[in-house]
Amino acid sequence: MAGWRKHSGPALALMVDHIDTDQLIPARFMSVPRSAGYGPYLLYDMRRDRADQLLTDFPLNRHPEASILVSGAHFGSGSSREAAVYALLDAGIRAVIAPDFGDIFATNAVNNGLLPAQVSAETTQTLARALGTGTSPLSVDLDSATLTLGELTVSFDLDDSWRIKLINGWDDIDITQQHRDAISAYRETRNQTAPWAWPKAAD
Repeated sequence: MAGWRKHSGPALALMVDHIDTDQLIPARFMSVPRSAGYGPYLLYDMRRDRADQLLTDFPLNRHPEASILVSGAHFGSGSSREAAVYALLDAGIRAVIAPDFGDIFATNAVNNGLLPAQVSAETTQTLARALGTGTSPLSVDLDSATLTLGELTVSFDLDDSWRIKLINGWDDIDITQQHRDAISAYRETRNQTAPWAWPKAAD
């Protein structure tokens, strides 16, 4: 996974609260091979009418080029399905800005290079008003943890370890590997000081 520090792209307001992982990708599409791409299934039911036709007034249908979403509270709540993140990424979304996120969704997002940028509810509303019903270029800077939309620059909350993951393109295994020397040294010391804790070698 490639890391990144800055991203600029079309931002779109999707001001709906409680968009959960089953809405992000309905369970019936999760049998599709990952290699086939999950982008077409992003928010599938929200974007279509009862006849399975795209709703012309749904924000993402009007502006499929968006790479940044500004959304409502509790984004990504619900189940732990990582496919919800895949659907966003495969649809070209690089960052979601919201007042809060489902914990597991946010972790899955960072591990796959998608930024869950947490801002206050007031800031979300300010960004949404500035965007209106269209898209505008918005810049994300991970180093300074800022979002810039026109003349407006705001900060977002991001755990330092998550910032490191996104910048370097790391997941949890990559983070652990950065401590290989310390782990090996501990293993050797532990082997010497507590040999009884280790299984006997096979004859």
